[in-house]
Amino acid sequence: MELWGGLECTINRVADQYFDQLTFSGHYQRPEDIDCIASLGVKAMRYPILWERHQPILNQKIDWSFAEDAINSLLKNNIEPIIGLVHHGSGPNYSNFFDESFEIGLANYAMEVAQKFPFIEYYTPINEPLTTARFCGLYGLWYPHGTNDYAFLKVLISECKATVMAMAEIRKINPNAKLVQTEDLGKTYSTPLLQYQADFENERRWLAFDLLCGKVNPQHKLWNYIIKNGIDEGDLYYFLNHSCPPDIFGFNYYITSERFIDEQLEHYPSHTFGGNDKHFYADVEAIRVNFNAPYGFKHLVNEAWKRYQKKIAITEVHLHCSREEQMRWFHEIWNCSRELESEGVDIVAVTAWAILGSFGWNTLLTAPPGDYEPGVYDVRSDIPRPMALAKLLESISKNEEYNHPLLNIKGWWKRNIRFKYFHEPMENSTEKFLENVRPVLIIGQTGTLGKAFAKICQIRGIHYHLLNRQQMDICDIKQIKKQIEHFNPWAIINASGYVRVDEAEYDLENCYNSNAYGPLQLAECCAQANIKFLTFSSDLVFDGSKEEGYHENDVTAPLNIYGCSKALGESHVLSCHPDSLVIRTSAFFGPWDKHNFVSNVLNQIIYDQEIEVVENITISPTYVPDLVHAALDLLTDGERGLWHITNSGETTWTDFAYHIAQVSGFEKDLIKPTPIEKLNLPAFRPRNSVLKSIKGITLPHWKNALDRYFAEQIIHPEMHILI
Repeated sequence: MELWGGLECTINRVADQYFDQLTFSGHYQRPEDIDCIASLGVKAMRYPILWERHQPILNQKIDWSFAEDAINSLLKNNIEPIIGLVHHGSGPNYSNFFDESFEIGLANYAMEVAQKFPFIEYYTPINEPLTTARFCGLYGLWYPHGTNDYAFLKVLISECKATVMAMAEIRKINPNAKLVQTEDLGKTYSTPLLQYQADFENERRWLAFDLLCGKVNPQHKLWNYIIKNGIDEGDLYYFLNHSCPPDIFGFNYYITSERFIDEQLEHYPSHTFGGNDKHFYADVEAIRVNFNAPYGFKHLVNEAWKRYQKKIAITEVHLHCSREEQMRWFHEIWNCSRELESEGVDIVAVTAWAILGSFGWNTLLTAPPGDYEPGVYDVRSDIPRPMALAKLLESISKNEEYNHPLLNIKGWWKRNIRFKYFHEPMENSTEKFLENVRPVLIIGQTGTLGKAFAKICQIRGIHYHLLNRQQMDICDIKQIKKQIEHFNPWAIINASGYVRVDEAEYDLENCYNSNAYGPLQLAECCAQANIKFLTFSSDLVFDGSKEEGYHENDVTAPLNIYGCSKALGESHVLSCHPDSLVIRTSAFFGPWDKHNFVSNVLNQIIYDQEIEVVENITISPTYVPDLVHAALDLLTDGERGLWHITNSGETTWTDFAYHIAQVSGFEKDLIKPTPIEKLNLPAFRPRNSVLKSIKGITLPHWKNALDRYFAEQIIHPEMHILI
């Protein structure tokens, strides 16, 4: 069984706009991407030479330069190309699903590709035709925006016929060319009342493969459905006379591939509601419901194997989630596939999908560019940065064990946290399977960051111990070593520190002990024990003289004792333990405690009290949950050195306060803009302490973060409380 790779490369059309994933990811400008991918050890690559990009104008002479360089790079790296021609697309604007121009046009384009690259053996002319037909013809999301069974069936038949015709043209040039046909490995489960609908959808899910294999004859379960919805019998007989069975059946499996439908609407939110001519029902992810039926990846692959008895490749394995969950997901699918292989299922490969990540699937590719989901690499910096998953894939390709401690914990889809609907609450605990799992030690039990790390580690299934000052005094090296020996952690997170900026001017010893010498002791002990270390620094290490935001490579020049202590701490930590991770952040606020600027502003204006807010200092606010998630991702990735992590955007303290009042429904009259000089604070502050990153970390805008903050709160103006 081989390791394959693939790029999320969709070019889909919405009305008259085309959205190209590889434009968003910057792949067209980075030929070195393929060398990065080759380092993973993949044997084959699903790679696009897409019709919409290469021939957007009818009869246009094709510029093959990028495709040629990419194919040559793949071959140089001993990677077998599997060429895609249309990926969730509807073809250029001169093609149409309803007049055979799509089929004829793709066949002609396939011939040109084969003539240019006659040595290429593996093709996927159209990715996931049935899924694409649903999005284009049934759900109305993509062009031609159909919303009925006729449109769905016309699109599907057009795509399948185009696949047959494209392979025929390719095989005229390369008789050994093979069809690798992909489709989502989905299944629907239901309540007893809706079993008829589930049965229909579960038969429909095979329809693309059945058409290509010449299995849709008058005895087929969906023959009458197809004819009833306006499809000419001649379209179906075409496949009986021109069958083109896949050489490899490519199945794509996602968390959302399995659905559950339920007529008991009271258990579900309204956005899940849909229905048919008989019943109204909710349609949700099956993994979120506790139902009694065989389900899951192995079960569905076995169903596919029994139905077709042909070679199978798992052609997309990807999960939009945190780093450790991405590793757990691929690790589980790989191990399940090995089990299936040992049980007689002919699985030839498992594919790491969306290697460069993907854009906009949160909006189903209907509005560019949408949220970015990192894949095996994060492409938001100049050079693609390997995620934790990259090391796992490298180990798999070398047939080596990979022992990241977070792989020893079950993914969220195997924990009780997965249940959302129609289910008795169950304890969200990972304790049952933590006996032999190395923990993370979090220092700072009473602080904002420490409590946030503990909460988010619990959610993400990261085994941790949260320690207070009595359990671990970071200035007591003997105690540090004792706790490391006792807990055997794989990482230590220092979420403690001296935070009183003005008091630090008169309390130098405590400030330096907490922010400089204590972190140094921790770093030394972590270096000796060969464990990861994460600590935090501040925007106040800069003097504010720079007009734009500060980057990681800017020289520090603190204006106050607090900033000096943080700058010294950074230097100490990275000198004695260069593999440490030091994160600078700024002006953070979170939903789980009241010791932050947002809570202070709210508590003043709720009680009709004026509040003086600095008007001439510019900052980059940071939402604690976003900060903690990003920090845990970097720690899991094995990153090191200095990183700046704040939410996107910048503002003054005054404008921040105004926005807090506006979003919470209060007037801003009580907020009094005040120059910093008039406050006579003991510690000088930089006029500009905005943090930017050259390393590609981007968090949502701070206004978006503030909206999410309030979603976690309850404000009751009449009672004057913030809960």
